[in-house]
Amino acid sequence: RVSFDQPEYTADIVATGTLRLLEAVREHIDRTGRAVKFYQAGSSEMFGATEPPQGESTPFHPRSPYAVSKLAAHWFSVNHREAFGMFCCNGILFNHESPRRGESFVTRKISLAVARIAVGTQKTLALGNLEARRDWGFAGDYVDAMWRMLQQSAPDDYVVATGESHSVREFVEKAFARVNLDWQRYVTRDERYLRPSEVDHLLGDASKAREKLGWTPQVSFDGLVAMMVDADLTLAEREARASR
Repeated sequence: RVSFDQPEYTADIVATGTLRLLEAVREHIDRTGRAVKFYQAGSSEMFGATEPPQGESTPFHPRSPYAVSKLAAHWFSVNHREAFGMFCCNGILFNHESPRRGESFVTRKISLAVARIAVGTQKTLALGNLEARRDWGFAGDYVDAMWRMLQQSAPDDYVVATGESHSVREFVEKAFARVNLDWQRYVTRDERYLRPSEVDHLLGDASKAREKLGWTPQVSFDGLVAMMVDADLTLAEREARASR
């Protein structure tokens, strides 16, 4: 959501920032002759409004300044690969989460709020669109896919996803159930968290990654929610002890 408020900053960091890195690598290769492999962190947000499931051949339709910037970074990487023969891989990763996720991202916002509500240090949780559906996986699994891309003999682009989609509401329900609480008593809707142009449904087709990289996700959706809530319970309990 924040990219709508800071579109120029977003483009400078996400799009032009990638181009600067690509150019630095290209100059280094030209100067030293060293072999360098470049991984570009793409995003499922680039698909935006296109119908699921989304794979490598699905047309892009970005719906935010962030997604537009990611798309520019994607094509900068493709262009450097084709024009200069650089080893550039685009990993088009669907939402990948873990206990290390930033607190502004909805999954971590939920797991941390649930934990703090459970220990009594927070009262409510304000969210935007509960019906948005995402393909959520474990970040550790996805980093394994990134590594596998860079071990190939030739660079290519890959969608990395679980092939399952769940709504924000489902994530909320399972997170509160983990601590035996009724989510409807604590969750409120706040218009400030709605995007001007929403992305309703992202669902990845990772067939290519399975076939060419031998990659499959190891952590289920339920396991991911439990992992994040349990980690934040430990953090929330520590915060509560410190405040006392």
